[in-house]
Amino acid sequence: MNRQERSVASPHVVNIEDLHRRARRRLPKPVFDYLDGGAESESTLRENCRAFESLTFRPRNAINVPQCDTRTHILGADLSFPAILAPVGYSRLMHAKGEVAVASAAGKAGTAFCLSTISGYPLEQVRAATPGPMWYQLYLVGGRAAAEAALERARSAGYSVLAVTVDTGTAGMRERDVRSGTAQLMSGNPLKMLPFLPSILLRPGWLGSFLRDGGLHPLPNIVLPGIGPMKLIDVGAALAESVVTWQDFKWLREAWPGPILVKGVLTSEDAQRSIDIGAAGVIVSNHGGRQLDSVSATLRALPEIVRAVNGQIEILMDGGIRRGGDIVKALCMGARAVLVGRAYAYGLSAAGEAGVSRAITILRADFERTLKLLGCASVSGLDRSYVDVPRDWPGAS
Repeated sequence: MNRQERSVASPHVVNIEDLHRRARRRLPKPVFDYLDGGAESESTLRENCRAFESLTFRPRNAINVPQCDTRTHILGADLSFPAILAPVGYSRLMHAKGEVAVASAAGKAGTAFCLSTISGYPLEQVRAATPGPMWYQLYLVGGRAAAEAALERARSAGYSVLAVTVDTGTAGMRERDVRSGTAQLMSGNPLKMLPFLPSILLRPGWLGSFLRDGGLHPLPNIVLPGIGPMKLIDVGAALAESVVTWQDFKWLREAWPGPILVKGVLTSEDAQRSIDIGAAGVIVSNHGGRQLDSVSATLRALPEIVRAVNGQIEILMDGGIRRGGDIVKALCMGARAVLVGRAYAYGLSAAGEAGVSRAITILRADFERTLKLLGCASVSGLDRSYVDVPRDWPGAS
């Protein structure tokens, strides 16, 4: 066990909140607030987690479950348990190994990783870091030509699924980022960064690693024709000029031959549109509470999507997952699998690949233990009978 692994082993790190605290201690405030914060008053950010607390279990006791089958199969991939590592932009700012470390940890754990367009490493290098399934998340930043080039690279490198984010008509108002100077840090302009330097200098460990890694890097998977890789930017301005519409999916079906997921679905209407455009599945997501504030927690929105889809396409969910029991609840409510973002990103920020692996280990152990305590021997056996749903939730009856 190396130093990084020891630093996040039990009893130092027992749950995801322990990794959260370690990430806060290691990262400068502009980077931590980017990872941890949400839009406006952060009500949706909080509700994503609170929704899981509102759902209670109905266990079957006096049942011996010596072994649990945690495996699942989705969109052509065999997973060791039904949790996929979600796309998290700017991960190289959180740790120098960034997405390469995340992919490596996912592969060793037998699960998939969905790489963000806003990655600090070339998608080919990330793909090479794991023997496991790799998915690619698409923003249209840089326009169609840049996106088509990235999709061709992803296809050639062996990415199997495309997740298209549809909830970024513009960037959400993330007030923590404004106050802490996240955009100024990403600009690389020393004069703009000057007022926020004290918060960076307070984290010499992160700063040393950041400088050894070469500082700010361009975005290698957004290659602008005739210009080259897009510079690291405050992506908000670029998102406003690159909105994905339902009409774009005709072009995307031609540009990407494999399964497409629509990421950012919260209503039955959008679920039906996803079916109509030929999506293989939807990701019930509110962008981790980072876009439109005061929308439903994803767990609360899930039953509406399940009814609308009615088994026609796959349903995944993200948002607020901090425990293996949260994954169980999402599956009981109709999700096929979940994506986890902040949970592993806290680990990455705290200890690189060792931290990501620790986050996965914690969630998987929680998940298996919860199944045993419920008296359920496999993922396939989970259904709504294992949970009590609050009466005021949509579709509770």
